[in-house]
Amino acid sequence: MTDSAQNLSPQTTTDGPLAHMVYVLRSNPVTLLAFAMFLVLIVAALFGPSLVAYDPLASNASRALQPPSWDHLFGTDNLGRDVFSRVIVATRLDLAISIAAVALSFVIGSVLGAIAGYWGGWLDAVLNRLFDTIMAFPLFVLAMGIVAALGNTVENIVYATAVINIPFYARLVRAEVNIRRDSGFALAAKLSGNSDLRVLALHIYPNALPPMMVQVSLNLGWAILNAAGLSFIGMGVRPPTAEWGIMVAEGANFIVSGEWWLAFFPGFALMFAVFTFNLLGDGLRDMVDPRQRT
Repeated sequence: MTDSAQNLSPQTTTDGPLAHMVYVLRSNPVTLLAFAMFLVLIVAALFGPSLVAYDPLASNASRALQPPSWDHLFGTDNLGRDVFSRVIVATRLDLAISIAAVALSFVIGSVLGAIAGYWGGWLDAVLNRLFDTIMAFPLFVLAMGIVAALGNTVENIVYATAVINIPFYARLVRAEVNIRRDSGFALAAKLSGNSDLRVLALHIYPNALPPMMVQVSLNLGWAILNAAGLSFIGMGVRPPTAEWGIMVAEGANFIVSGEWWLAFFPGFALMFAVFTFNLLGDGLRDMVDPRQRT
């Protein structure tokens, strides 16, 4: 084969993280759809207040309980506030709570799980008993107790949601690290002069990321539902703040009288967000899996 023919042969490898991400998106249409839906949520969260035509907190009794129309795409609520504006603006708060809670639980849980799985011993036993204690409670009830004890602020909702999710990451990472700490590549890294911490951080931990990405995508959806659930029962974000759980709770009082749009559209936004995060799992797993970069 000539040199010119060799130069025309297609590449079969993905060079760099960006090229690998593009490869994953092109090879999996469902992942591409999930990231497109996630982009919609990000745009609504970042630019929501600039995209809506009405102030989400401005009330007008003369236009209360109007059905969906061209002037008010999602109708208006009992105080005359535009439901579309409130749903869009609420995306920022719900997404921020979800991402902050999952990021906090991811960092704490993965660190504790990696330490327990790699060194084991009494530390592993103590951490496992701690995780068992957390998971012994119904998680939503535990979140309610934490918020009730600390106060129903946004920060405490994030802390409560993070606490109930820590055991999922800790146990997952512990299992992945435990089965790889004596594997050939880990022993070879030790023989090369690497410290235990370096072997754990650079050689073993990256192999635990793929299953954790699936857990992250699921927990993002659960975190939004948890925050909305706390708001629905009056223990979350306080009115008149625009938040999906509050809007569903307020709209539930008007379903019987026929004002269906008050609960339907914020409920649909919740469903859209949870569905998006559930679809993201496989794509995130493929993007961070070292074995996929060939």
